[in-house]
This record gives sequence, structure tokens and C-alpha cells, in this order.
Amino acid sequence: MAELGVRRINTVSLDPDLARSIDQFGILAETAASLGMETTVEASPGLTVPDLPSALDVIRQVGRPDFRLLVDTMHIVRSGSGPDDLARLDPGVIGYIQLSDAPLAPAIPHYMEEAMFERMVPGTGELPLLDLLEVLPRDLVIGLEIPLRAEEMTGVGPHERVGRCVDAARGLLARLADQPPQA
Repeated sequence: MAELGVRRINTVSLDPDLARSIDQFGILAETAASLGMETTVEASPGLTVPDLPSALDVIRQVGRPDFRLLVDTMHIVRSGSGPDDLARLDPGVIGYIQLSDAPLAPAIPHYMEEAMFERMVPGTGELPLLDLLEVLPRDLVIGLEIPLRAEEMTGVGPHERVGRCVDAARGLLARLADQPPQA
């Protein structure tokens, strides 16, 4: 990844042993840093680091300035946090944003299936995306994580799927640009 110019890697843990996960996060962050990359940790319901408070505790325990939080809009809201929680964070703890939309309540019984295959185009779900983005640092990279498997299965091509997602994200960011950054 370093040879390709990757500047950031993201991590999650499926290991039920939190202490071992924290040790492994530290090793990964140190290795990545030695190659000029930072590491982010993504909290997700059902995983070892299930929510924002847990992620912040893991970041504190790893204790490296290059090990920061990935804010995934679906996971943050679905795990019980929101704009007010993000507004209270030190902006330096946030390393990256993954944008998608979703209903507030799960649409698919298995959370990870929905997260990995059936997210929604920004603005078509119920997440408070603009409110979330308003409180996050404006200089961060925002990636789109919007798998649309059901559309793919019905023959909607990748350019059409991605194009709608990019257009919707740009529209949301244009609305954000019209608002002053929150202090």
C-alpha cells in the first residue's frame, strides 16, 4: 500500500478479545506509521469496537496521534451517537469520514448485511447527514461507502449507481458550504 501512495488505512476488529485487538491496533498503527501512513479505527455495531465511546477508548489506549477515528455516518448513528456527540470531540481525533445514508431503524435483520451491501444514496435515507457534517472538521477526506447490491442485481450499471451517489454527495457538500463552520 505504501508503494501505491496510500496515506491512510482503516481497521476494524472481529476478535472478541478487546485487549488483544488493542494490542494489534497498536502494532498495525506503528507499522503503518513507519511507512508514512496513518490508521483509523471504525466502530460498528456487532464488532469488537461497537460504538463511538468504545472507539474513543481504544484510541486512547493505543495512544498514538496517527491512530484516529473513522466516522462512518451509518455506524455512528445506528450505534446511538449523533451530531452533538461528534461536536464534543477534539477535531484532531477524527481522521476520515465515510458517507452513506440509511433508515434510522435497520431495514435488513442482519446489520452487517445491510452495512456491506445495502446502504442508501446520501439524502434518500433518514440519517442527519448535514447535521453530522456540520460538526466535523471541513478539511477531512470524505469517502463514499454506498454499496447498492439490490440495484446491481436488477441490472443498474456501476456508472449509474456511482454517478447518483457522487451527485448526491456533491449536493450535500454544496449545502454544507453555504453554512459557516461550527466553532
